[in-house]
Amino acid sequence: MIDHLSIQCADVAASTVFYDAVLATLGATRVMEFGGVIGYGTEGKPSFWIGPLAAPGGNREAHIAFAAPDRQAVDAFFAAARTAGAEVLHEPRLWPEYHPSYYGAFVRDPDGNNVEAVCHRP
Repeated sequence: MIDHLSIQCADVAASTVFYDAVLATLGATRVMEFGGVIGYGTEGKPSFWIGPLAAPGGNREAHIAFAAPDRQAVDAFFAAARTAGAEVLHEPRLWPEYHPSYYGAFVRDPDGNNVEAVCHRP
C-alpha cells in the first residue's frame, strides 16, 4: 500500500550513518540523493527517505518497520544498530501476540524514532 516514506531528521549526517548501517543488513542502499535528502531502497527504487527538518521544532516519534527476508537479517539489523549506538527498545525475539512467526527487533534512531526490523516467516 505504501510506495515510499520520508522522515525529517535533526541531524541528517548522524541519521545517514545509522540508516546506512542498519538498512544494508536488509539489502537496501542509498539509491538517490538530491537537495539534502537521501533515498534508500533496492533495485534502484527509493522507498525510504531521510532529510532535514522542514520547520522549526522537534520531531514527533514515528514507528517504522522494515521487512527482513529472514531472522538472521533481523539479528544483523539489531547488531548494526547497537554498533551505531542506537538505544535498544527490544532485542530480537518472537512476538506471538502479533502472530506465531513474528520475529522482530526494535531500536531508536538518532531522532528518537522507534525503528524495527521484522520477519514474518517461520
